[in-house]
Amino acid sequence: MGSEISFYVSVFLRRFHYFALVAAVISAAGIATAFLLPTRYYTEALLLVEPPQIPQDLASSTVQQPAEEQLQILQQKLMTRANLIDVSNDVGVFEHSESIHPDDVAAMMRSATTFRISTGRDRASLFTIGFEADKPGVAAAVVNDYITRVLENNTDIRLGSAEDTKKFFDDQLTSLSADLAEKNAEILRFNQANADALPQNFGYNMSRLDNARNRINSIDREITSLGQQRERLILVFNATGGTNGRTSTLSPERQELAKLRSELAKAVTIYSEQNPRLNSLRTRIAQLESLIGSQEGAERTAPEGDVPVTMLDVQLDQVDTQIEGLKKERTEVEADIERLEDILDRTPQNQIALDTLTQDRDNIQNQYNQTVERASKAATGERIELLSKGQRITVVNPPVVPREPSSPNRPLIAVGGILAGIAMGIAAVAALEFLNRSIRRPVDITRALGIVPIATLPVMRTPGEITRRRAIMAGVIMASTAGIVAGIVFLHTQVMPLDLMVDLAVQRLGG
Repeated sequence: MGSEISFYVSVFLRRFHYFALVAAVISAAGIATAFLLPTRYYTEALLLVEPPQIPQDLASSTVQQPAEEQLQILQQKLMTRANLIDVSNDVGVFEHSESIHPDDVAAMMRSATTFRISTGRDRASLFTIGFEADKPGVAAAVVNDYITRVLENNTDIRLGSAEDTKKFFDDQLTSLSADLAEKNAEILRFNQANADALPQNFGYNMSRLDNARNRINSIDREITSLGQQRERLILVFNATGGTNGRTSTLSPERQELAKLRSELAKAVTIYSEQNPRLNSLRTRIAQLESLIGSQEGAERTAPEGDVPVTMLDVQLDQVDTQIEGLKKERTEVEADIERLEDILDRTPQNQIALDTLTQDRDNIQNQYNQTVERASKAATGERIELLSKGQRITVVNPPVVPREPSSPNRPLIAVGGILAGIAMGIAAVAALEFLNRSIRRPVDITRALGIVPIATLPVMRTPGEITRRRAIMAGVIMASTAGIVAGIVFLHTQVMPLDLMVDLAVQRLGG
């Protein structure tokens, strides 16, 4: 075991120049990076989400968004590509921004920005915004720009939401008002078109129909009564020759005429108008009237019409006139009955149609009333937001220009570079040893060939060769170290600062 350790120690010493080369190069790169990385300054601001200043049970804003969700939305709006590029250009975060792609600018701005949201039940909602830059003034300016944009976005979001809500309900009111007016006009047109058959007039129309039917019965009774009265007049006249039961001195022709008229009156109630008996009676009556007229002459004195020559004719004419009037009235009443029956038949349909229209109007009216109430609340909410009396974000701790740098930790980077160089040097020597399969010890001969050598002679170098070899290795190490340092300095000063290169590398690897 001791011989093995001694062998590997000797191998390490023989290959020490490789270890020294790798360790020197990496350590030099780490140390150069530690001193070349620019100083970074970090500052932050603390924002507070304040509750509404007016109690919710008295008047509430229409923007009812949880504080955590509100802060997350503001963070996403702030971290958009356009915002980050605008902030970088306005503040001048990067000195060589013209040589950096806008996407890389946005990525580096996003990497240098920090957000912390602290909220919860029965806890205040806090929002911390921080930024790291190579200049203290730039860091503070960026955070101030962030705060300005956050406050403006919050105001725009809340005012916009309140105004959109109020406008929505105002538009709803206008639309519902027009619908309500149109529905009322439709109901009015329906009532005007069906004024005679409206449901509210059903009882009145039923009463009119009952009255009309009762009037028909009354007319029928009156006509029957008048017909009986007419027959009695004729019977009395035939029996006594007068209408009041006294004997009359009428001529035989007149008595015959009265008798025929009485028979005609009876026949009219029995036979149809085409019956030959009726025609025969009318013919005989006409002949007797002509005969009486030629014998006694015209005894008419009224210019408007013929005057009956007997009291019977006068009374019969009055009865007939009454009967004709009643019949005419009966016809009119029957027409009214038909019209009323038609109205009553249409009333149920009108009831259904009117109920439908009324229900639609009532639904619109209910929606209108609800919208009026909501529009009032929306107007109150908009007023609250305009006066900044609702939930709002205020700056508790504004950003300050940092006095001390936050990064980099140069000693830690340098020590880390040295340790990394040592580790990589040891790894390089181990890799070379692992890849070397040549025979260097007697034990290697025994393992490879299965024989035990009597003696071995090592390679012998002169002091001059050793000195020359060491000088060459030292020169290579120094040249490599100087080249690495010079390359890092050139990249930092002529191409791109190391911090930007590191940020871009991290963004590329992370993406």
